[in-house]
Amino acid sequence: MQNQSFVTEFILLGLSQNPHIEKILFLLFLLVYLATVVGNMVIVVTIIYSPALQSSPMYFFLAFLSFLDACVSSVVTPKMIADLVYERKTISFECCMTQVFASHFFAAVEVIILAAMAYDRYVAICKPLHYSSIMNRRLCGVLVEVAWAGGLLHSTIQIVFTLQLPFCGPNVIDHFICDLFPLLKLACTDTHIFVILVFANNVEKINGSKQKIFIKIDGSYTIKNITHISLEYFQNWNKMNTSV
Repeated sequence: MQNQSFVTEFILLGLSQNPHIEKILFLLFLLVYLATVVGNMVIVVTIIYSPALQSSPMYFFLAFLSFLDACVSSVVTPKMIADLVYERKTISFECCMTQVFASHFFAAVEVIILAAMAYDRYVAICKPLHYSSIMNRRLCGVLVEVAWAGGLLHSTIQIVFTLQLPFCGPNVIDHFICDLFPLLKLACTDTHIFVILVFANNVEKINGSKQKIFIKIDGSYTIKNITHISLEYFQNWNKMNTSV
């Protein structure tokens, strides 16, 4: 698809214009990035080489989630860290579009995997006797395939929207990465319809609250189980006292 654009590269303003602050941020983000990638890869390798963990659906999804987390970090962070040591921070049009596509792709897959993990915990807590028959290897594989397909669909729609935008003048992005909304500000056309379409397709809005949703689902069923066990205990205790 040919984009009607005269812009061949974008200039990123980055996190700061102060050289001293940029040096501090360079060391900080480099250490955080290395810790993130190494930590996630340790989790993946540990689960892969442990048959006991690999056979569990929960750890199967956890390994996949850790891999995705490393991918999401690697899409944006290396470029951001490299820009902290350069005075002029530029990114080509093609690399910018690639970054938009990849970041939305991996983030969308991650959201769907988190939903699959929430369903796995729901089955484990509410249907423990049927857990092994429901959460079999076939279903886990299907859920992973759905996650890949959903991420591809989401990111394809987003990049198609972006490629329709004409960039004919301004090329300074007030951000440290290429993202849809900073790019919409630079488009030489009315973007109100595009904003509505992006919001309609933007599953990454779930990303900000994904952990809260996961914790609430898991926590609610845990509390339900604890309450049920406590009631049974007190009922048995009352029966013992009555019989005495």
